[in-house]
Amino acid sequence: MPLIWLFLLVLLIPMLFIFLFVQVTTLSFTALGLTPLGATLLFTISVIGSMINIPLSIREIDQGPLRRRSESLFPYFIYYYPPKVERQIIAVNVGGALVPVAFSIYLLMRTPFLPALVATVIMTIVAKALARPVEGVGIALPAFIPPLIAALVALIIARDHAAPVAYISGVLGTLIGADLLNLPRLKRFQTQMISIGGAGVFDGIFMISLTAAILALIFG
Repeated sequence: MPLIWLFLLVLLIPMLFIFLFVQVTTLSFTALGLTPLGATLLFTISVIGSMINIPLSIREIDQGPLRRRSESLFPYFIYYYPPKVERQIIAVNVGGALVPVAFSIYLLMRTPFLPALVATVIMTIVAKALARPVEGVGIALPAFIPPLIAALVALIIARDHAAPVAYISGVLGTLIGADLLNLPRLKRFQTQMISIGGAGVFDGIFMISLTAAILALIFG
């Protein structure tokens, strides 16, 4: 019997944390101007959308000569070895790019433009400095530093609108600085998909949204 209760407790604790996290996140989003239903939908679409990438362009990449064994007595260098060509897809992630950008536009219509612009430029510089393109991974970006800096910048330059400015600047600055400005470097990698707002950046975007929502609860 004690083993059964221990097993149930082990299952219950993670579920409880997930439930509390969802509740805090959706409650926080309502402070940014969404209805409870809208906040729940935003959270749900962001999580599900993180698994969806919409292709924007496809190009062929040369992966070097395709080596094959020759049975001829002649030296291999007089033969033409066709390159091994594969396709590279540049895509945009729904949960990490489209959804947060759409919500940023919604917030921007209700937020002073100049503070949001200044904060976005600052966050673009910060994200570009922190982002590291890694072959096979994409963009490596610390998950917690961008949201903290976005929150600090928003509190300094737009205290009365700290939450929406933190969200807008954090999302747009991270996507521009970390993904778009590093896109030429990512294209040189031998990878089949480059996802804007995808792996490596999604965690930062999600943490930014949560931080901005918390600011809205505190200072709203």
